Order: sequence, then structure tokens, then C-alpha cells
Amino acid sequence: MRKHERIRGLIRSPLLAWEILGRGDYHFVYDQMPITIRNMSLEKRINLVKSGMNLIHRRLTPWSMPLHMQFELTNFCNLKCPVCPTGLRAVSRKKLAMPVSHFKQILDEVGPYLLTASLWGWGESLLHPDLGAMLAETKKHPFISFLSTNGQNLDDDRVIQAIIDHPPTYLIVALDGLTDEINSKFRVGARLAPALEGVRRISEWKKKSGSVLPILHMRFIAMKHNEHEVPDLVRFAEDHHFDFLTVRTLSMIHTDASNDTYQSFIPETTRLSAYQYNEGRRISKQDFYCLEPFWLPTLFADGTLVNCIHDYNAELSLGKLSVSNSFRELWFGDQSRTQRRKIRDHSMDLYFCRMCPARDRDTTDASIKAYYLNKQIDYANIGSF
Repeated sequence: MRKHERIRGLIRSPLLAWEILGRGDYHFVYDQMPITIRNMSLEKRINLVKSGMNLIHRRLTPWSMPLHMQFELTNFCNLKCPVCPTGLRAVSRKKLAMPVSHFKQILDEVGPYLLTASLWGWGESLLHPDLGAMLAETKKHPFISFLSTNGQNLDDDRVIQAIIDHPPTYLIVALDGLTDEINSKFRVGARLAPALEGVRRISEWKKKSGSVLPILHMRFIAMKHNEHEVPDLVRFAEDHHFDFLTVRTLSMIHTDASNDTYQSFIPETTRLSAYQYNEGRRISKQDFYCLEPFWLPTLFADGTLVNCIHDYNAELSLGKLSVSNSFRELWFGDQSRTQRRKIRDHSMDLYFCRMCPARDRDTTDASIKAYYLNKQIDYANIGSF
């Protein structure tokens, strides 16, 4: 979070507190996606207000349960993206899919408090063998769910059935080129056909069933080799049945092997770049205020809890979820206090903080432009409960 975003939040806090506590409503934008949550339970309202205190003081033991959470359904992938820790084989954790029992256990604890749940980590989520059961668990709780995919098995009957049986709020399909040649320069090994076929079939089901969800969201990362396609994105997305489109910057994720490769993808167009540069060197910003350890933890596929998704090898683990280890024990425990202190007070000592993707961006969001493509959808009220 940038300083100006924090100040704006503090200025708005009295009005927000009234809307949250008095009316049970909360309106916000999450990475360019508009969200409205209504009729929140009393415990959720109180938790949301208490979590706002982190804008003032990042307390080592938070006053609240998380507002947002990332769930790594799998930590293996069918592509080899050249700056991704998984594509570079930098993730040293054992390859596995998150057990449904782990997912259920943690959602039963934290689900009533969450505003959003992002269902991906350092792997391709649609490769989960029990995808339907995982999505079914999310429908038991009143939060917004985001499911992201590279689309390579989106045309699989099993995958489509899981999505239409238990639709996430947003189905985010990452396409970084309008042809196979361009898309596969970054999404190494990818083809457009299965992704577009899956979107077409889900769109047809939505029309027949009258379902608004999932919002079919095309996400395009602008890079040097594909920036010439940006003017054609809206037409492409409309022609291929997407409801929503975002253009995203390519943020740096630190691995020992990624930096030189990353430089080759930086777009020429300044507004499409995540960062500003001076003589080829990234300009460092000093007004970053990290809140992830205080309201956005990540659960890895093996049940390990971390403060930040970018700690991809869990070097600063808060512990591992188990039958005898609840989420609350990990979240409020002494080990969590110790790890949050390191991030809050000594972040430059940590590999995943030194090259934090958000630290030098102008805004918290990585996406920089959104397009609302389906006039039948009331985007401002997506997620109302």
C-alpha cells in the first residue's frame, strides 16, 4: 500500500465504519474488480473495523482475523513461465495438491470473516484432482472467490462441471497474447484453443441457466513482445465471450535466475510498465506500507501458513495446519509475532521483501485498466449476499 492510499483510507475511515457497522455494507475494488458485500454478520462487521486499525498501527498480534486470503490449491504447473518461481524450478517444496480436509478445516475457521479468497498460488489450480470438492467448500461461506488459470485444461469436462456446479465469483483466465505465437513467449507451452473453448462452453451454460457467475475475466499482462496487441484486446475479449477484461503490468518476483530475463519483458510504453526506471535501473519508492502479514496470509498446498505469497519456499513459515494446530493458533501465536516483526521492522533482510512486486509500483493493484464487456451484468453489485 502506498502512502497516499493509506492516507485516503484513514480519511474515509469514519464513513466506512458507519457503513460497515450500521448498515453491514462494504464497497471496494480488488485489483480493478469492483466488489460489494451486503448484510454482513455482526462478527464480520466487527472484524472488518478492527482490521482497519492496521492502517494506524501494524500490531504484531492483529486485533482481527484476515480480511483476504490466498489458497494454493496446487504447487505444480503445466507451463514454464520464465520469471515464475515454479517455471524456473525455484520452488523447492514437495509437489502436491492441497487436501480437501485442510481446505475445509481452515475455511470453517476463517471463512466467516473473509472478504475475498484467491484460489491459486505457485501452481495451476485447475490441475487439482478434487477441484469440484474444493469449490464446493467455498460456497459455504459469504466471501468473494477468485479462481485463476492459464486455461490449458479449461476445456476438460471434469473442470467445466466443477466450475458450473460451484461457480467462483470471478474465473480469471490469463492470456498474454492473441495468437499462440505471442501468448507462448511468456506462457511457455500454452495454447489458446483449450482456454477459449472452455470460456465458450461456460458462457453458453451461463446464458442457458441465467447465471451471472462466474464472471469470465480475461487478464492480459502487457510486455514488450505483446504491447502492440493492447488496442485489439477489447474486440478479442468480446468475440471470445469474456465478461470482463483487465490489462496488468508484469511485476517482478525475485528468484536468483529471474532478473535478467525479466528485463527483456519490460514494455517500451511507460504506462504499461509496473515500475519507473532511470538509466535502466528500477526507481525505488520509500512510501510503501506493507499490510499483507496483518490481513492477507497465504496457505500453501501442504498446509503451511505464510505471511506473504512471495515467500514461495516458506522460509518465514508461521507453522503448519494440522488436526492439533488450528488457524487461530498459527495466526495469533508467538511464531507469527516474530515473523511479522521481521517483515515490519527488518524487511530488507528478507529475500521476498527486497524484491517485493508491490514495493515500487505506483499503486497496490497490479492491474492498471479494466473493461466492462457484458451490459447484462451489474458489476457494482457483484458479490452482494
